[in-house]
Amino acid sequence: MTEDTEKSFEEALKDLESSVQKLETGELKLEDALSTFESGIVASKTCEKWLNQARKRIEVLMEENGEFKLEFLDDQDEENT
Repeated sequence: MTEDTEKSFEEALKDLESSVQKLETGELKLEDALSTFESGIVASKTCEKWLNQARKRIEVLMEENGEFKLEFLDDQDEENT
């Protein structure tokens, strides 16, 4: 993997936003546009990795028989989004 996997979510998101802005101008030469697009994809995958890790850490507090229990979200919840 590249060093981008070591970036924080915020850094990767900033990189992704920068790539999108550059591509939206429509002023890049083809080779520069491809390079910018590739950088955006790497940043997007880094953001996705961080979001998946965060999703796995989310705990839902539920009341059951007067007691509270922690329930971890699972992949089933993705089908509802």
